[in-house]
Amino acid sequence: MAVRSGRLEKRIQMSLPVQISSLYDPFTTERTTTENVCSLGMRVLTQKAKELNDRLMISSMVGDLRALARVVYCQRLPDGRFGVGIQFQGQRVHWPPGSLASASD
Repeated sequence: MAVRSGRLEKRIQMSLPVQISSLYDPFTTERTTTENVCSLGMRVLTQKAKELNDRLMISSMVGDLRALARVVYCQRLPDGRFGVGIQFQGQRVHWPPGSLASASD
């Protein structure tokens, strides 16, 4: 039996403004942008490193996305920021066609 590896779903390149906050310290928030998204998660660019399995609240600055998520990876980038992979918990996010169109502008 073959073991599946890699992504379960293709990511869509999209730059949307979001706010992330820790469930353990809700007063620690950061406004940032997505790099890519799918219904199961997203990659965001942050100024501070995130710990593996950290629990976060993700809120979109455009639209009404509000989702509980966990950090699946945190990668230091050459410019000093971090690329953070986030998996939504308990829900899938269905990106409205309007948000996809505005993301490509």
